Amino acid sequence: MIGRLSTVVLDCPDPRALAEFYSEILGMPITRVDGLWIDIGDPGGVQVSFQHAPDHVPPRWPDPAYPQQLHLDIEVDDIAAAEPRVLALGATRVGDGSDFRVYTDPAGHPFCLVAGSSGAAASG
Repeated sequence: MIGRLSTVVLDCPDPRALAEFYSEILGMPITRVDGLWIDIGDPGGVQVSFQHAPDHVPPRWPDPAYPQQLHLDIEVDDIAAAEPRVLALGATRVGDGSDFRVYTDPAGHPFCLVAGSSGAAASG
């Protein structure tokens, strides 16, 4: 092992709004606000960070002209129960598979709700 993952960083036009969106979905508290940078999660563990990018061009899954670059897989017990909650927070449903559904967050980044422990191998 060379190192440990400390944070996944998402560029976005509004770090506060996107941090609050993912904080609600993942149950990870906002732990640091430093200007145009916000962290959620455990400061001693893995975090998700949001960085202001004024010229951010969101991906348009599955359009290869605007590639997704990365996405988050969020494991849930029941996709049908989780979907209305992420939609109410501002997500948009853009696709699905046999054991996952693809959404975009309010800044346009794709993420998947995956059933049980099926994980990343099945998702968008």
